[in-house]
Parts: sequence; structure tokens; C-alpha cells
Amino acid sequence: MANSIWTIDGKATKGGSNEQLIWEDRRYFTLNHSGQQFHGEVVSENIESNSLTIKINQRVFEVKKNHELDDLIARMGMDKPKIQKLKELSAPMPGRIVSIEVNVGQSLDVGDEILSLEAMKMENVLKAEGVGTVKSILIKTDEVVEKGTVLIEFE
Repeated sequence: MANSIWTIDGKATKGGSNEQLIWEDRRYFTLNHSGQQFHGEVVSENIESNSLTIKINQRVFEVKKNHELDDLIARMGMDKPKIQKLKELSAPMPGRIVSIEVNVGQSLDVGDEILSLEAMKMENVLKAEGVGTVKSILIKTDEVVEKGTVLIEFE
């Protein structure tokens, strides 16, 4: 643990020489730090992102071990997710337009609600999967649409 760089709850922390980690099994551990003993549990782990969610003395922490490769990827700008530019929104299934949550000229970010579509007695909220500005709205509330119908165009 000494001289390792860790990110704990979003804050970079350098490991020292005072820590000792003792695994009791794959889930439970004891951490000795500066003469104090803390009991912990691994709540979840994500091997791809090299991160853990742990609980120590009833507090939950997000922990990530930084790697030299992470720094290189960040310097190259490859750590930022690619965001696609919206062109149009088509109906993913046949249904009835319940509500339209956008206006012409409105800018959208990933995850913004666009409209609600009722299909098979279930209301489905369609959200932006990219960024863009609403160019035209080709449907109206209560209109019935077929799968693949272009509902909204973006610029």
C-alpha cells in the first residue's frame, strides 16, 4: 500500500507506510492505520474500472487504485466518454405520444427527457442518447405512431 495512489470518494490519496491490510476472507478485512484498527467489508467491486465500494465502521467509500496507464490515458484525452450528436429520434415501437417535453430550439444533453410514448399500456420515457438542438417536432400529443416513425429532428 505504501507509495500507491488511491482515489477515495473522488479525492486522490497517497498510501503511506503506516497501513496494514489483513484479509479475513474475500469479503471482510481489517485495516490497521496509525495505531487504530478498522473493520471493513467489500460491498461491490468493478474489475474493469479497478474500483471497490467498501464499508468501514458503517461508512461507505468508493475506492479506486490509480495506475500509471490511467495517467497516460487521461493525458491523451481518451478518458472522456464519446458523446454522439443527435440527428433524429424515431419511435422504437408503435404507440401513442403521451407528452412532449422539448421545444424547438431547445438544447439537449445526454439523459434529458424528450417525450413519453405509451405502448402496450406502459408509458416509456424516451431520453436523449447524445447532444443536440431540437430542429423540428414532427408529432403531436395523443398522436399514434408506428415503429420507425421520425418523431423529432435535431440540428
